[in-house]
Amino acid sequence: MTHYPAGITPFYMKKREGVTRNFDLLMPEVAELIGGSEREDDQSTLEQAMQGLDKAALQWYVDLRRYGSVPHAGFGMGLERFLLHITGLTNVREVIPVPRSPNNMLC
Repeated sequence: MTHYPAGITPFYMKKREGVTRNFDLLMPEVAELIGGSEREDDQSTLEQAMQGLDKAALQWYVDLRRYGSVPHAGFGMGLERFLLHITGLTNVREVIPVPRSPNNMLC
């Protein structure tokens, strides 16, 4: 899937004409396996997109644009979802390699 509606995507995705420049590889029973998007590289546009968010906590992200950035994109594959797909298991909790509760790891 590509070009999601701009209103349902994160602030850092580049938005043009009401949609974002992004993609998701969707797999049956797994949902999104790989996702990526073009990132907003204009500082003023990024700050406008951050309306309603904690700008102090995200200042480091704005600084990346302030002190130099180039147009770029990012993508990633969810390791657990990939393992879920190749193993045929039904719940992502079954393939997460770390304990899900405190004091539950045997050493």
